[in-house]
Amino acid sequence: MLKKIFITGLATLVPVIITIYIFFITFRFVDGILGKLINKLFFKYFGYGIPGLGFILFVVLIFVTGSIIHISRKRLLRYFENLFLRIPYASKVYSAVKNIVHFVLYPPKKDYKSVVLVEYPRHGVYSLGFITKESFLGFNEKLNRKLYNVYIPTTPNPFTGMVILVPAEEVVLLDISVEEAIKFIASGGLLNPYD
Repeated sequence: MLKKIFITGLATLVPVIITIYIFFITFRFVDGILGKLINKLFFKYFGYGIPGLGFILFVVLIFVTGSIIHISRKRLLRYFENLFLRIPYASKVYSAVKNIVHFVLYPPKKDYKSVVLVEYPRHGVYSLGFITKESFLGFNEKLNRKLYNVYIPTTPNPFTGMVILVPAEEVVLLDISVEEAIKFIASGGLLNPYD
């Protein structure tokens, strides 16, 4: 009984503590980038510093950058992306970070209709996938059967994957949300939606 209570408390507190710690580290890191320089000037001219000023300036910088990118119709973004992609090693880091940020900020749930199981890559082995839409009419007519476009994501980055065409009768519809399925895939199967 005591062991169960201890594990329940641990399972409750550890995610909370780690989340707070990550936010604290991020706040200190971001505040330290601009805050040190600005607070030196404040100390010099006013005799005091303002904690969190660097973080506030960083948020303002995000809005200014977003506005400039939006006004330029993303031409500046494409220019800087092309610049980063030409630098050896930096291109790999940039691509990985960009995929993670896009996954967090732009969850792909709107693009998917249903969560499904399909036999892939071979008979008897099932993969979790998302129906993106009914397949191109020309494919259906050629094979004389209804096909679905099914996106099969990879672990741990659901942004990478492949699209396969699956006959409608071979698609097993699941009663879980796209968000639950993405968590399952990103966690490598550790977060089971039916638990």
